[in-house]
Amino acid sequence: MTTHTSVVRALAALGHDARLAIFRLLVRAGHDGLNVGEIGQELDMPASTLAHHLRSLVEAGLVVQERKGRQIVNRVDYDAMQRTVTFLTAECCVGVTLTRDDAA
Repeated sequence: MTTHTSVVRALAALGHDARLAIFRLLVRAGHDGLNVGEIGQELDMPASTLAHHLRSLVEAGLVVQERKGRQIVNRVDYDAMQRTVTFLTAECCVGVTLTRDDAA
């Protein structure tokens, strides 16, 4: 999968309020991550809804899941997050040569 494709998938996954809230919570949790119950409790989200949104984040490559006994721990894939941010900012402030007439 190309970087462009992975960034498109990541941004599409983050384009939903619930998934963005889950992702931001997991970012705050750090490398230890959170189990499904902790996420649901913090965000007051039903388990079935949470499972759906987590699946989207996992499929987009932004979250990884690890089974620990009976719990599933969810963590941000920080490399994937960094690739997305780097892609978005790679051409920051390099200038554009279009005139207003070109843009119309």
